[in-house]
Amino acid sequence: MKPTEILSNEHRVIEQVLDCLEKMADRARATGRLQKAPAQQAVDFFRNFADRCHHGKEETHLFPAMEAKGFSADCGPTAVMRLEHEQGRGHVRGMAEAIEAAASGDAGALERFVRHARGYLGLLREHIQKEDHCLFTMANQALSEQDQAALLATFHRVEHEEMAAGTHERYVEIANQLADHYGVARAPAAAGAVCACGH
Repeated sequence: MKPTEILSNEHRVIEQVLDCLEKMADRARATGRLQKAPAQQAVDFFRNFADRCHHGKEETHLFPAMEAKGFSADCGPTAVMRLEHEQGRGHVRGMAEAIEAAASGDAGALERFVRHARGYLGLLREHIQKEDHCLFTMANQALSEQDQAALLATFHRVEHEEMAAGTHERYVEIANQLADHYGVARAPAAAGAVCACGH
């Protein structure tokens, strides 16, 4: 398996939770109240699985590997991806800050949560498409088999040494709990191999 395939599989799990977030925001606006526990689970997932694990592997390992092959870190595709990651973090912070009040029925906080949720949905769905259909193709063309093997070993180390044991599996389980709660189909990758360790 190539490093980009691992990242693409992770995208399917992230999309699953994005679909849940969309239903969550629609339901909150319709009822005038946000469900606190699922909203907290979603924010936890986006912060730790989508950002710390997934975006972390890209920013710390994949993007520098591509830049070592000549991609510009200042104005190339990896620079655009980093900027979008940062924009996503802003939306996740905005959702997190609004949860408590939105769950208590505060209309302003609920509107802020929904606004950030929808901003994040649009941003990340487009971002995933860019990576799956453009960036990962560029990476596969630029990186040799040896480069890819080294990157795969690095991803494996991230999963086993830099993150607590079972972290990846726990967030896939959260993704599946949210999917079941909101009636969203589970991504095939959510039940199978989504990380470098084969879990």
